[in-house]
Amino acid sequence: MESPGLSAPCPVQLQRARWERKRVCTARELLETERRYQEQLGLVATYFVGILRAKGTLRPPERQALFGPWELIYGASHWLLPYLEGGHWGQGLEGFCPHLELYIQFAANAERSRTTLQEQLKKNKRFRRFVQLQESRPEFGGLQLQDLLPLPLQRLQQYENLVVALAENTGPNSPDHQQLTRAARLISETAQKVHTIGQKHKNDQHLQRVQALLSGRQAKGLTSGRWFLYQGWLLVVPPHGVPRPRMFFLFSDVLLMTKPRPPLHLLQSGTFACQALYPMAQCELHRVFGHSGGPCGGLLSLSFPHEKLLLMSTDQEELLRWCHNLTLAISSQKN
Repeated sequence: MESPGLSAPCPVQLQRARWERKRVCTARELLETERRYQEQLGLVATYFVGILRAKGTLRPPERQALFGPWELIYGASHWLLPYLEGGHWGQGLEGFCPHLELYIQFAANAERSRTTLQEQLKKNKRFRRFVQLQESRPEFGGLQLQDLLPLPLQRLQQYENLVVALAENTGPNSPDHQQLTRAARLISETAQKVHTIGQKHKNDQHLQRVQALLSGRQAKGLTSGRWFLYQGWLLVVPPHGVPRPRMFFLFSDVLLMTKPRPPLHLLQSGTFACQALYPMAQCELHRVFGHSGGPCGGLLSLSFPHEKLLLMSTDQEELLRWCHNLTLAISSQKN
């Protein structure tokens, strides 16, 4: 039997208490991870960037290509940390936002940084010995330079997760609610821009790889300015005769059908000759059979203004992947 003087807790107060607990935990995690982040930034800035500048082991253009705006990012963390340590979350994070442009610059340089590191480790013996010496320092705890270089981009994702959570669990009456909300929005926008840059880098790598696989005059320029979606073997089913295996490359706007060069070809063994290019904006896709999800695969019908393709796969999962990616390409062109 309840005591007459006690009343049930107010749901609003319980919710506010939950928000406050989450806010405190998120703020603590943001502070602790920022300290570790700054420490790791400092290791690279001190033992790599600074010493390389002093010793001249790398020329300035190569050093800039390798590290980009690393020291400026380190300085931005130095600026932010005292605000977090003092509990000035809104003021600190909103003031930090003008530094977010550095992360976009860093992302745009990421592929150049990776290739520069690989090239210098391969051909610059003096640099290779220097890197090995620095990585053996106990301060690095076994981490290698290649492990540390992606650190700012990893931290940006942490910023987004933590600052958004901090803003969501800060009450609207809190003095730093608006500052945290603005900071969360700007950090999320920056993270999206960085993600887009990363996707473009990956697509460029795919296009270069596909271009290297294609041979002949018709292949030149086929991959320029488009997004790679999928590739794989499919059987082309003719009106009469035996199905023929062909390698297909699907891009955002076209489907490329190729056939392999003979394995004994002196110059082009392992490459593919272009046979036909189909515009996805003019494509109508239908599944002829294979709807039941059985193990026998299925048949896809691709209709174009002047031609119709029947493509077969004996693998049900492969058929589903093709169907998904073809639908994606068609809808992107028609929308």
